[in-house]
Amino acid sequence: MMRKNKDEQEFIIDKLTNSIVNTISGDSFHTDVLLANKSDIKEISKKKGWNFNWKTEFDDITKEVYKLTIENNPNIIQGLLSLTIESDHIYMSLLESSPFNIGKKKLYEGVAGNLVAYACKLSFQKGYEGFVAFTAKTQLIEHYEKTLGAFHFKNQRMIIETKASRILVEKYFKN
Repeated sequence: MMRKNKDEQEFIIDKLTNSIVNTISGDSFHTDVLLANKSDIKEISKKKGWNFNWKTEFDDITKEVYKLTIENNPNIIQGLLSLTIESDHIYMSLLESSPFNIGKKKLYEGVAGNLVAYACKLSFQKGYEGFVAFTAKTQLIEHYEKTLGAFHFKNQRMIIETKASRILVEKYFKN
């Protein structure tokens, strides 16, 4: 999967859930979002079906890489998120669901929504009023407007403002 602009996001919001939902059983599982560590990143590779070079993201000192896991099961990564903490907002550099959570045969729904909601939560914690930005692939701009409540700012830049951020945070992080 080649992209002209490495920062163009192409994640799909399959469903906004309360956590993540098993597509076979319909069971809902609470999640944890934790900083990824070096051993996590060693397990992530294109050979294992991942689309992006997460080692590059992890090694970039301007970025923080987070992993989404099911509560009490930190070794199975459901998705990854790379962010940059800017002076007044959070910038989502890269987001990817695990290979087994992509496509028609995905195991869990809600992974991408959960990670975006985490970026929004972090924005509130940093005092940025929930502001999150990212660069979208052109053909996904409308999708992000409808599913995330993001608005198209300029060129391919998308912004999630306070109201939409709060909705996502309350959906995924009730506590």
